Amino acid sequence: MQQQPGSVAMADGDLVAAFPHQLASDVRAVLAVMPEARIAPVSPFSVYVGDEVVAIPYRIYQDELPDDVVRALTGVQQAILHGLYSRHSDGLVRQRHLEQIASSDEPWVVPFVVQLAGEYVLEILESIQHGLSDLPSKGSAQRLAYGDFIARNPGFFARTERRVVSYWSCYYRWKFPVFGTYPGCHLLGLLRAAAIDRTGRAWPRHTPLD
Repeated sequence: MQQQPGSVAMADGDLVAAFPHQLASDVRAVLAVMPEARIAPVSPFSVYVGDEVVAIPYRIYQDELPDDVVRALTGVQQAILHGLYSRHSDGLVRQRHLEQIASSDEPWVVPFVVQLAGEYVLEILESIQHGLSDLPSKGSAQRLAYGDFIARNPGFFARTERRVVSYWSCYYRWKFPVFGTYPGCHLLGLLRAAAIDRTGRAWPRHTPLD
């Protein structure tokens, strides 16, 4: 398998570490049916899911699976598969698989979704907002899951906020001259509100006020 210049390569087996320990057997079942990668998965980012650290690849490069192979997996295994492919090098592939898990309130799904919120594809931001339809509702399982994740990973969320602002300024400022009108701004506001609910305190903001 090839490696991208300047990236940290991962072995396919390392992908088990992208999920909590209790999912290890299901992750291995998914990896067993995934094709070999043309390029090794690269540059994992580490976050807490509950009290456990997971290491999620920044990108994977496997081809997608045929529908009949996906349907043969259990529901949990399909969600794991979609989580992994939401890290794919192709933005359209990321979006397709994100849309299969964005509405989940499983805590291990949350970092896959939040990471995509900090990337550059506007359509993915819109898919996230559509999937997180329960996020504005206080007390919802979704709001609790995202609030807990942000409370445990404040540095990761701060970097996500800065990335959203950077991509808006670079690619979308012509369309949304004021950051407050950009879909990413609204999404970040909901995520901060979830963190405030979880912690009971004000949450720092790393975006423009407008």
